[in-house]
Amino acid sequence: MKDLRAAHIAATADIDPRASIGAGTLVWDLAQVREEARLGVQCIIGRGAYVGPGVVLGDRCKVQNHALVYEPAVLGDGVFIGPAAVLTNDLFPRAVTPTGELKRAEDWDAVGVVVGTGASVGARAVCIAPARIGRWAMVAAGAVVTRDVPDHALVAGVPARRVGWVGRAGVPLEDAGGGTFRCPRTGETYVERGDGLEPAAG
Repeated sequence: MKDLRAAHIAATADIDPRASIGAGTLVWDLAQVREEARLGVQCIIGRGAYVGPGVVLGDRCKVQNHALVYEPAVLGDGVFIGPAAVLTNDLFPRAVTPTGELKRAEDWDAVGVVVGTGASVGARAVCIAPARIGRWAMVAAGAVVTRDVPDHALVAGVPARRVGWVGRAGVPLEDAGGGTFRCPRTGETYVERGDGLEPAAG
């Protein structure tokens, strides 16, 4: 484990000694961080949150209270995981084998959710592995993500579908015409490229 003197770990948090915790990271009461998990600098892990074995978090991520991030999820820098959100890891979950024996780790192949830089997953949303959440995308509270989410997409519903675009500030973008969009908060402009959105050049 990296320098815990530079991190704040609540007394009731359960941190495996093989986990790596970045400087300035806060891990609050009753959170669990499993073996080989790697948390970047200045992250916040909320009360009762779970970070599975080998999960990777970039810098300045927030995993809110009671969120569940199952291995082998990978989160980029600045990712927000809302309260009680779930990132799954099993396409075909079963507790037992076809012969009725309790499944062991070697009896299934874990697949993880990948969340791009700056993206947000709202409260109680469920992301079904192996979905990829694009950079700066926004998953609405309560949504169920069953397929990849493009960069800057705003998705909502069950199953989640794109209902708009968002900029880096997280607010819905205004349609400026001609395949361009403008952020009402920052003034930044974006252009559609394929299935996603990108900041306008210049």
